[in-house]
Amino acid sequence: MSAPFRLLLLSAPTAQLDEPRLLAELLAQDLGRLHLRKPGWPAAQLEALIQALPPQSYPRVVLHGYPHLVRQYQLGGLHLTASQRAAARRRPALLPGQTLSTSFHSLAEITRARRRYDYVFLSPIFDSLSKAGYASKFDLGELRHFFWTQAARPGYHPPVLALGGVEAQTISLVRQAGFAGAAVLGAVWQSPDPVAAFRALHGS
Repeated sequence: MSAPFRLLLLSAPTAQLDEPRLLAELLAQDLGRLHLRKPGWPAAQLEALIQALPPQSYPRVVLHGYPHLVRQYQLGGLHLTASQRAAARRRPALLPGQTLSTSFHSLAEITRARRRYDYVFLSPIFDSLSKAGYASKFDLGELRHFFWTQAARPGYHPPVLALGGVEAQTISLVRQAGFAGAAVLGAVWQSPDPVAAFRALHGS
């Protein structure tokens, strides 16, 4: 029996109006995990946002960077950026049960590092909604072949989630290609009602 399709959400990269309330509402949905990604934010600013979230949601929050905050607040996991991944000589020290993830931009990268992470993002699968000019170079047929041959083998690791341009009109293609799930960003945060936008995606 195949694992259920995962739907994850990345936070908006910049501060949002009434953001703690919005994130709490989104975490109350059937949201697999929230990736808290705030490029350029210092640790103190991120810590204040974490403290504003419901503590019971912490196991479903994954922080991009700052492993000490991941341990301190017993968050769900740590996500490494490309630069952090390159600088890390060994797996960061995490608590039992906390996951380690990262993002790749080719199937070859996943194959080389497939045993080091608990799950990974592959991007951009479609033209990005949140980054102007960030176009996809993937062929869905090639991805489908990869997932239904190599990644379908028993014990294949890690699960690969699609990122980049995932919206209501494309999420069915992600499922058909064989991805383990999808991570969404622009389709939610470019909407005037992010919670409603996420619900619509979840129902797609």
